Amino acid sequence: MPARLARRPLLASAGIPLLLIAVHATNDAFSAMLAALLPTLQARFDLSEAALALFVATLSFSSAVMQPFFGGVADRVGRRTMAAAGIITSTVLLSLVAVAPSPAVLFLLLLLGGLGSAAFHPAGTSLMRVMGERFKELAVAVFSSGGTLGMAFGPVVILLIARTVGLRFSPLLMIPGLLLGASLLAILPGTGGTRQARRIRFLDPKLVMSPVGVLSLAGILRSLAFVSFNNAMPLWLAHVRGFAPDAAVISWTLAAFALSGGLGGIVAGALSARLPRRPLIVGAMLAALPALLSVLVLPPGGLAYFLMVIVGGASANAAVPLLIVSAQDMAPGSMGAATGMLMGFTWGSAGVLYLGEGVLQQALGLTPAMVIAFLCLLPAAALASAVLARRRAVVVA
Repeated sequence: MPARLARRPLLASAGIPLLLIAVHATNDAFSAMLAALLPTLQARFDLSEAALALFVATLSFSSAVMQPFFGGVADRVGRRTMAAAGIITSTVLLSLVAVAPSPAVLFLLLLLGGLGSAAFHPAGTSLMRVMGERFKELAVAVFSSGGTLGMAFGPVVILLIARTVGLRFSPLLMIPGLLLGASLLAILPGTGGTRQARRIRFLDPKLVMSPVGVLSLAGILRSLAFVSFNNAMPLWLAHVRGFAPDAAVISWTLAAFALSGGLGGIVAGALSARLPRRPLIVGAMLAALPALLSVLVLPPGGLAYFLMVIVGGASANAAVPLLIVSAQDMAPGSMGAATGMLMGFTWGSAGVLYLGEGVLQQALGLTPAMVIAFLCLLPAAALASAVLARRRAVVVA
C-alpha cells in the first residue's frame, strides 16, 4: 500500500473500503448458501447428518483453515492479487454447488471453491486495517460486517431461486463475483510483497505457541457455537419442527442470525474506542449462550424466537473483530498470518470439528448436539479472558 494512501483516513477514501466490503459480502454469501441447501442436498442424494457434516467441514477447511497459509502468501506476493484471485475463484466454483450432479462433484466444488475464499480473507482484512488508520478496530469490524451481510442474504437468495425459477439458474450468480474481482484489479493500488515477510508456512510455530495461538483456541470454540447454529438450524427446523426444506423461516432465521452478527461486530468495534477489549469480548460470549439456548425452546417464526436469534447472533459474533485486532497487535511483523489464524483458522477448525457434531446429531439427536456446541462459549470466554489479562505489551515479531 503506497504511503500516501496508507496515511489517508477511512472516510477520506471511502471508495476502496466500500469495494472491499462489497467483495467480502459477495464472497461470504456463496459460502453461506451451503447451509441453506443442506436439507435439499440431503433429500437429493439421500445423505445422513454425518455426510452433510463432511461437506460443511470440507468447505470450512478449504475456505478458512487455509487462511493462515494464504495470509503468508499475501504478505509475500501482494494483497491486491490475492484478493482478486480469491473472489473470482470462490464465486465461479461455489455458484455451481446447487447443480452438482453427484456427491463427489459437490465435494470437489466445495474443496476448490473454498480455497478462493481462503485467499481473499487475509488480504482483504489487512487492506481494510491499513485504510482504517487509527480507527483500525472499527474498520475491521465494518469489513467483518460485510461478510455477515453476505451470510445473511446468501441463504435468502438461493432459497428464493429454488422456490421461483429453480436451482438450475444458480450458476448465473457467479457474474457479480467476476465483476468485483476485475474491479479490485482495476481500482486497488498495487501492493507488492514486503521484505519483512516470513517464509510462507501453513502455520507459523512461533504464532501457534504465542498468545495468538491461545486466542485462536478461544476463537475456535466460539466459532463452533456459531457454525453449529448456522448449519444445524436448517436441519433442526426441517426435521424437529417439521418445516419444508425450502421454507422461508429457514432462510430468514439464517439471515437474522448473520445480520445481527454483523451489527454486533460493528457495535463492539465502536465501543472498543471507549471500553477495554477484554470485558467486551468476554461479556459478548457469555451473553450469547442463554439467547442461543432459548431459540431451541421458542416457537419458530414468532417475535420472541427472532428476538433471541438476533441477540444470539449479535453476541456470538461481537468478539470477532476485537479478537482479530488483538492478534494483529500481538504479531505486527506477521499481520497477514495472524489475521488468517483468527479470521480463518478458527472458523475452519470449528467447521472440521463440526464433523463430530454430525456424529453427535446422529447419536443423540439434533437438539442435544446443538446444546453441547453452544456450551463451548464458556471455555472460549475463559481462555480469551486469561490471554487478554496477561498480554500487556508482549508481542510476536
